[in-house]
Amino acid sequence: MTSPAHPRPGVEADPALDDLIQRAQRGELPAFNAIVLRHQDAVYSLVLRMLSSAEAAEDVTQEAFVSAWRHIDSFRGGSFRSWLFTIAANRARDELRKGVRRPTTSLDAARDDPDRADLDPVDGDPSPEAQAEQGELRTALEAALAELPPDWREVVVMSDIHGLDYAEIAQATGLALGTVKSRLSRARARLREVILASTELAEAAQRLSDRR
Repeated sequence: MTSPAHPRPGVEADPALDDLIQRAQRGELPAFNAIVLRHQDAVYSLVLRMLSSAEAAEDVTQEAFVSAWRHIDSFRGGSFRSWLFTIAANRARDELRKGVRRPTTSLDAARDDPDRADLDPVDGDPSPEAQAEQGELRTALEAALAELPPDWREVVVMSDIHGLDYAEIAQATGLALGTVKSRLSRARARLREVILASTELAEAAQRLSDRR
């Protein structure tokens, strides 16, 4: 019998998730399916931004969860999300190394998929005009992200989109903590350069700022 997983200090406790994990570790597939429902959008979002291909992201997300189910006993506590991200990011890197070209789909198009409605959080009930402007800004930001090298993009997405801390990113990427910090710093600096050089992004951001 697998012993209960205890979170590391600093990792927020989630008794409901802990229960699902322990049940999944005992071989209960419905419990693991509930875990998938909790995390599939975050995993898909990460992989999509790494691969810029909806088709590849769907495949890699599915492969990641199959692998997670097969290796659920290897989870020994800590951040379950970063454990999942480790598996998904490794699969995505394998896909990038293959260099297989697939049809690409924008993040906006992926969000329009009814099965992926929770790809990013929704801000209240913005007006149609505000929604359009937010869409412009999001598109420009995604283009800026795409300018980053894949390894830089990965840590920025984990940190600034999914909210992982340095330790969780280190766990998910296998990097030393200092490497995570320096890579994230360089990636953010590069993003700032891209953003400042983008008239479209600056104008979209200014319109949103004026509305606040």
